[in-house]
This record gives sequence, structure tokens and C-alpha cells, in this order.
Amino acid sequence: MKFIRRTLVGAAVLGMATVGLTTAASAEPRLQWTDCKPEGRDDPAEVKGSQCATLQVPVDWRNPGGPTFGLAVARRQAAAPGERVGVLVFGPGGPGDSGVDRIKTGMSRFSAELQDRFDIVSFDPRGVGRSNPVKCSAELLAKQPSPIIRSAAGFTGTISYNRQLATDCREHTGPVYDHLDTWQTVRDLDAVRQALGESTISFHGSSYGTVLGGQYAETYPGRVRAMVLEGISDHSASPTRKFLDQQAEAAQDSFSEFVKWCDATDTCALHGRDIHTLWAGLLARADRGAVPDPQHPTVPITPFNLSFRAFKLLYDPEWAALADMLKQLDTSAPPTGQAPTPTGLASYPLAVFCQDWNLPVRSYREYAAQLDRLARNNPDMRYPGQLMAVSICLGQPPANNPQHVLDVRDLRTPILLAGTVHDPATGYNWARSVARQLGKNGVLVTYEGWGHGSYSTSACMRSTIDDYLTARDVPKRGSSCAAVSPT
Repeated sequence: MKFIRRTLVGAAVLGMATVGLTTAASAEPRLQWTDCKPEGRDDPAEVKGSQCATLQVPVDWRNPGGPTFGLAVARRQAAAPGERVGVLVFGPGGPGDSGVDRIKTGMSRFSAELQDRFDIVSFDPRGVGRSNPVKCSAELLAKQPSPIIRSAAGFTGTISYNRQLATDCREHTGPVYDHLDTWQTVRDLDAVRQALGESTISFHGSSYGTVLGGQYAETYPGRVRAMVLEGISDHSASPTRKFLDQQAEAAQDSFSEFVKWCDATDTCALHGRDIHTLWAGLLARADRGAVPDPQHPTVPITPFNLSFRAFKLLYDPEWAALADMLKQLDTSAPPTGQAPTPTGLASYPLAVFCQDWNLPVRSYREYAAQLDRLARNNPDMRYPGQLMAVSICLGQPPANNPQHVLDVRDLRTPILLAGTVHDPATGYNWARSVARQLGKNGVLVTYEGWGHGSYSTSACMRSTIDDYLTARDVPKRGSSCAAVSPT
């Protein structure tokens, strides 16, 4: 899943822990739109036409009259007002992706038809981007233990570190830190709907945004006009063993597809090589600190981060780039330096995960057994990115919004599920599971190809989704789109 991406954004200093908080907002707020401003490396020409606003929402929706913070929202109005269908809300993935950035500089994600016919709206989820982001000491974040825990002392040390990090992040973030879960974000989304003055919304959730979409439909079915969930996360996945096995299976399948492509393609940089043996050797060298980080060649890369780098190149997928990277690392000289110690504060969007998932591991012996099983069953991707989802939550309190089977009823239009057969992050097994949970309230359309997501990859999937969103043209059950070569 895309949400297991470690993000350390440039350091910035916050003031008091209550920064951004105000008293309760009015019962029926309205958004005051202004032109979005270019930030950082934004291209002003791309930003032009986007509008930004801030909506005050409660820190804790269980106490709606309490303190609030500013939720950053952005939109682009329908380019063909006379053909306008309504509002389409994009649910960003990650966790940690910015919906505001998507609207400002990432509109190529949406077809011209959708841009013509919808006001396209998104937001930075609470704890992310401009919406009271989770901030922690950058130096402490840089010391985060590897998810590959190899001793009882390492297991105990990880628990101690996680608790120290939580205290640090809470201090620098403020009360929002303890109310990041998707249960809260569902209410934020409905507050956006209300502030837009819409009785219903259409929704397109991607990756971690599918957890938000599914729970919104479960909570407010009468407010859903149409909903697409793409790159589907199954928030019922439990216990820890099942969660890890399903994630590793998906990653291993995608790595195996990469190997098949390379074996059959003479332009692959590793054509004719035994990639499985080469990869095992790289992991062993990384364990000794002898493999350089591809982006910082003087700094060693850990086995987990090396595996994660390969995992991310399976997303589009970028098979040629993955082969080039592995070939380069195979002949690389050992790194000679160490990463500098960062200062100030850094963003930590993964904090939400421990409030949405209960993935307990009670002892080092149990953790070691998880690692052993993953290695036996998934020899290449023995360290799936989602292993970090387990390690960063060790010793944390029970989740506010734990896994559960979706109970969605009485939708006007069934949810369209867009699942990919060879998805490395949210496996096709998850798409089928969510389809079973939805029953008559969901229709699964299968992309027979590769990668995390399909709307931007397959013209067939794009037209199917566009027809569904604009005209509520629900595909027949069992519908699929043929694979498109990723090279």
C-alpha cells in the first residue's frame, strides 16, 4: 500500500502545542474561496485556476463543541458549467498524500471529461500538509528502528522508541495528534460536503483514501451519489499474521512479474541474469552496510529500505528503472559516509496508521516467527513495506478506529471497485474481499495488468470509471479490462 512510505519533509519550527486551534465553528460554515498561491517548486501556470479555502472542524468530533483546527480544502470548478454534474471529491492516499496539491498541480490525474463536468474538490486530511500536520523532532525520527527486529532487546527497544516518539509528536503537534483516525476524517469529509452546500457528493478514493470512502458510505449512505474505490485497502484485514501475509503475497507477485518481464525482454538491463540470486546477494550486502543508497551514494541503505525502494518501483510499474537500479547496485562500491543528523521538526504522516489498525505482536518470539514465515513464503519480498505498519505501532494504545467488516446498506448507486490483478501495494485479494463485504452495494471491475491503481494506466478503466461517475453507468458484474504493457 502506498501508505507505508516514510516521509521526512523539510524541517520547520512550530510554536505552542495548541497552534492552529480555535473555539468551535458555527453550525453551518461556508467556504471562503481565494486563488491558491504557488508554493515551493509549484509551477504558477499549473496552479492557476485552483481555489483554496480553510474549514474549521472539531479536533474531536465526539466533542463537536470543543476546540477546532483548520482543514485545508481546494477545488477547481467545472470547466463546462452548463454540463456540470455536481461535486467530485478526491480522497488522497498515503497516508500522507496532499489532496490540496492534487488540485493545485496534479489535475492530470483526472480526464478532461471529469474536469468539464465536475467541481473537483480535495483536502489535506487531518495531520497532513496544511491541516495541522503531525510534527516531530527530526533527529528522533531519523533514529526510527528498522522493522527487521532481530533480538529481544531490539523488540523492547522498538516499543520504548515508539512511546518516546508518540510523546514527542504529541508535544509538537497538539491535541489533533490523538484524533487522526479515519473515523474522524469521515466526519471532516461530511463537513466539507455541508460547507459546499451539496446534499450528495461523488467520491473517488485512491489507496488509503479507499478506507475513508468505504467508511463514509457506511456512515452516510444517503449522501453518496456515486463512489469509486481504486487500489482498494481492506480495513477488515486481521489478525496481524493475515495482514502481513496478504501484503507480502501481493508484493512478491509483483516482483515475480518483474522477473518474468526481464527474462523475456532483451532490453532489460538484467536480461539473462539470475535476478533472484542477485537480489538475495544485495539484501545480504545491505545487511553488512555495504550497499549505497541509490539517492545518496555515500550513505548505506538498510535491507528494509532497499526492499522498500524496489517495492515503490513496482507501483507504476517501473520495471526498466528497477532493473537499472539493481544492476548499478550490484557493482557499486561500499558507501563511505553516514547520513547527517537532521535538526528541527519534520512531518510524520504515518502516525494515523496506529489509530486505524490493531496489529498486535506480544513478544519478540512472535515477531521473529512472523519474519521467518514471511521469508519462507516470499523469498524476494520477505520485508513487505507494510512490515513498518506493524513495527511502528508496537507498544501503542489500541486503535481508535480498528479494523471491521464494512456494513454498507441502501446506496442509491453501487460502489465501483477498481482492482488490479498484479497490484504490489493493495493486492487483488483485498479488492475481492471488499467486494464480498459490499455485496449488492459494490461492483468489482478488474484490470488484468500491473501496478498500484489503474485509472491513469488503462484507457478502458478510465472510460469505465468516467462513464460511471458522470452517468452512473454501473458496469456489469465480472467486467474487466485487458492489461496494458507498462514499458
